[in-house]
Amino acid sequence: MSGKRATIYHIAEELGMSASYVSRALNDHPLVSVSVREKVKKKAAELNYRHNSHAANLRQGSSKTMGVIIPHITQSFFSEAIAGIEEACFANNYSLIICQSHESFAQERKAVDTLIRQNVDCILISVSEETQSSEHLDAARESGIEIIQFDRYLDKTPGYKVISDNAEAAYTAVKHLISEKYKKIAFIGGPWHLPVFKDRKDGYIKGIKEAKLSIPFNYVVENALSRELTVQAATELLSEKDRPDAIMTVSDMQALAVLQLAESMNIEVPQQLAILGFANESFTELLRPTLTTVDQQSKELGKQAANLYFSKAAGGNTEVVADEKLVIKSNIIIRQSTRRKPAAAARSSSKKSAAKA
Repeated sequence: MSGKRATIYHIAEELGMSASYVSRALNDHPLVSVSVREKVKKKAAELNYRHNSHAANLRQGSSKTMGVIIPHITQSFFSEAIAGIEEACFANNYSLIICQSHESFAQERKAVDTLIRQNVDCILISVSEETQSSEHLDAARESGIEIIQFDRYLDKTPGYKVISDNAEAAYTAVKHLISEKYKKIAFIGGPWHLPVFKDRKDGYIKGIKEAKLSIPFNYVVENALSRELTVQAATELLSEKDRPDAIMTVSDMQALAVLQLAESMNIEVPQQLAILGFANESFTELLRPTLTTVDQQSKELGKQAANLYFSKAAGGNTEVVADEKLVIKSNIIIRQSTRRKPAAAARSSSKKSAAKA
């Protein structure tokens, strides 16, 4: 272990068991045989694992502490969500511990283990782009911790989920682009395994098909959430002879990368290319041109996620549900990056035409 503190994941790896099963064994779960419990505890001792019995005792009551795990605190979407969570925690006399995954499953798993050790009553989590397994969340739940996912989530993981109306929001965004007479609309998406990005893609496709527009095979790019992959995808799209006249992205960070690329390629926005983002990051109204985006009401998203615990879980309704979702409605904020011609300019042009006639 090289001096590092052992976790239940190290024990699980050594014994070829799941982390959740190890957690049950360490907590003397009646469904785990005595021989297996002894085997797990022996290996835990060998690895110098410190089982937090104080946490187990505390969890019979409450630690009055909530944990939250997000991909990046530097993104205003997530910082606003935390502001909403903090507001709810303050109102309910709860403390809050904030962790970041930096889009890494390994760091996310470590954060969950840390929060288990910190005796939190509930973990609110927006999963990383790498996350496909829920084993770490299962381990937390086996330790008596309520798990509530918000924004990004694993669909098959039981428990409450607080999400945006992603498919409807993407559909509305595409309809806006079409209303501005854009006809060759490309899509740069995120990890296919996360429903949030699948739903945005579905909304995009619905809008395109409803308008009877064609979608060339290369106009739909998935798994391009990072800046590097976004630039790569957008470069290929914009280098085509028959390039798109609009690009819809699933995040404002992607949209920013496309906007900067377009500028470097001397492509005028929005005259030659419309760009649309998601999340309403704080920088979107500071860009030139300003960026059209989908406002997901992130502060309300965070607040409702925390209140879901306080109103349902803490109130005694702690049964794990297979799929209970609270949907927060989004709205599109239309700015310069998708407007071919500002309304005022259009009226002025119309008046001049009428005068000449």
